[in-house]
Amino acid sequence: MSEHAATGHHAADLGHDPAEIDKHVKVYITVFVALMALTIITVAISYLHLPLTLAVTVALLVATVKGSLVACYFMHLVSEKKLIYAVLALTAVFFVALLALPVVTVHDGYWIHE
Repeated sequence: MSEHAATGHHAADLGHDPAEIDKHVKVYITVFVALMALTIITVAISYLHLPLTLAVTVALLVATVKGSLVACYFMHLVSEKKLIYAVLALTAVFFVALLALPVVTVHDGYWIHE
């Protein structure tokens, strides 16, 4: 038996038929194309000379979409159980709390100095 035939037979034993593998490859290629398109969009937006607040908001929005695609597909979070989503949500809550921390430490427009 050739090495390729043995490998193909072994893959079939593991439940990885070629059609299923092709489906996964198509998903990865689609996500890759979406990430490249979003990167091009990010660069294009940088040439629009938007006001700083709007530019940062749009950049964060695009980065969030790109990060979500990477986390969902390349880190396989799309197929995880509900517990992982609870941990991810808790992490997001703590992240937002840390980002909000400087806002609550401002008094009359100046940083608090003791």
